[in-house]
Amino acid sequence: MFILDLTYTAPLDRVDALLAEHVEWLGGQYAAGVFLASGRKEPREGGVILAAGDDRAAIEKIVASDPFSVNGVCAYRITQFFATRTAPGLEAFREELPAQ
Repeated sequence: MFILDLTYTAPLDRVDALLAEHVEWLGGQYAAGVFLASGRKEPREGGVILAAGDDRAAIEKIVASDPFSVNGVCAYRITQFFATRTAPGLEAFREELPAQ
């Protein structure tokens, strides 16, 4: 599982100009089963996406295809974590800690 933390690096008018493309891109990732939740930060300085998966390189490739990334209006911080506990209904996303 991954937390994708977006921080805007450009003025909001440039972000807003790309918002429709970004929302379409989000929809594609939801349809592919990668994204589980997303939303804008408050104050409006970026956003957060919760992504399913265990392949960091694949997540990095997805992030690089975001119109916000392509057009240089945000920076992503990618944090991988192991969802060893979940709310009811999210059991399919539970993970085991890796063997050490």
